[in-house]
Amino acid sequence: MRLKSYAAAIAPLALAVAVPTAAWADHHASAAQHDPAMHAALMQDNRAEDKARDQYRHPAETLAFFQVKPGMTVADFMPSGGWYTRVLVPYLGPDGRYIGLNPDPSLIEDEGGRTYMSKLVPNFAEKSPTWNLSGAAVDNITSADLGAEHNGTVDRVLIFREMHNLTRMGIAATELERIHALLKPDGMLGIVQHRARADAPDDYVTGSNGYLRQADVIAMVEAQGFELVEASEINANAKDPANWEGGVWSLPPSYSGADDEATRAARAAIGESDRMTLLFKKKAA
Repeated sequence: MRLKSYAAAIAPLALAVAVPTAAWADHHASAAQHDPAMHAALMQDNRAEDKARDQYRHPAETLAFFQVKPGMTVADFMPSGGWYTRVLVPYLGPDGRYIGLNPDPSLIEDEGGRTYMSKLVPNFAEKSPTWNLSGAAVDNITSADLGAEHNGTVDRVLIFREMHNLTRMGIAATELERIHALLKPDGMLGIVQHRARADAPDDYVTGSNGYLRQADVIAMVEAQGFELVEASEINANAKDPANWEGGVWSLPPSYSGADDEATRAARAAIGESDRMTLLFKKKAA
């Protein structure tokens, strides 16, 4: 899980949008399981500590659903500790390109949030050499670094559990607009996000609790020139009530507020959060 607290929150979204439902197709999972390049990427020694979370994040199935393939140029939005970096760089291979793309700190009004975001690129630069990455070329930039020469150059942009941060910082529209320009005409945007209940109250889904309603996320993204291709339940967790007083950080791996062994064990039995998995395509301008 990612960045936990910001002082500022934006007004809640109150959007009524029909949400397409699409079951996770067996052929996607089968393709991922039988992809030698993916298998090799997941079995790398530098993922020794990462593998414990594969059961919750389903990297092979998720990347197959997002139609990510070796040789592509892929932007990973807010890569943070590099969990997906360590999958994508080897999987994309020497003919691919990996872009660690972070938000533009100048867009953030909250001083604490702006300071945090300004450290993401230097932190990645400091830590990534210790990850023993091998495969795709690696870039590490913010969206402020994007110019006209970058437009239409990226096959996929992937946002893993960060839409709540963009929402509460009030920068989702601008960042999605820049992502839209970055993508190739046939490019796609993949999103995994902690999912609130469809009837969650507005004041719970401002982003500060980590959970967002799926209909709101779809409407937010489509408003910036994207079209939903498919929604998947790959990363769903029906055991998560998604209404924690302490937000998504109440669940593993954070266990916020789990002050005794019994509470921690109960939350461990639930597992990580219920998550939506959405694939969008870029609409022509």
